[in-house]
Amino acid sequence: MPRKPKSPCKHPGCPNLTGKRYCDIHTDDRPSAAKRGYDSRWRKARARFLKVHPLCVRCNSEGKLIKATVVDHIIPHRGDELLFWDESNWQALCKRCHDRKTRNKDQYREYKY
Repeated sequence: MPRKPKSPCKHPGCPNLTGKRYCDIHTDDRPSAAKRGYDSRWRKARARFLKVHPLCVRCNSEGKLIKATVVDHIIPHRGDELLFWDESNWQALCKRCHDRKTRNKDQYREYKY
């Protein structure tokens, strides 16, 4: 049975061929969500927080009433368990605001995992 041909690595500009999404050089070694702390305990805390804070704080500050669906860490925890569970570091955001904040603010901070 013939095997599937290798394809180029998805990392921009990488010419390496691989049978996976990324070559060995560009493999994403980020731990799973559960290993980063987003487990059943987090899901319960998140649901409780969103019940108390149902509106997106950023949209609300602009006069819009948009339902919050994400609990965001204001300061990225980067593996710091105390900062991860500090509710004063949490804010309720809609997905659009969370994605915008993460892309513009949090993306370029270095991971400590």
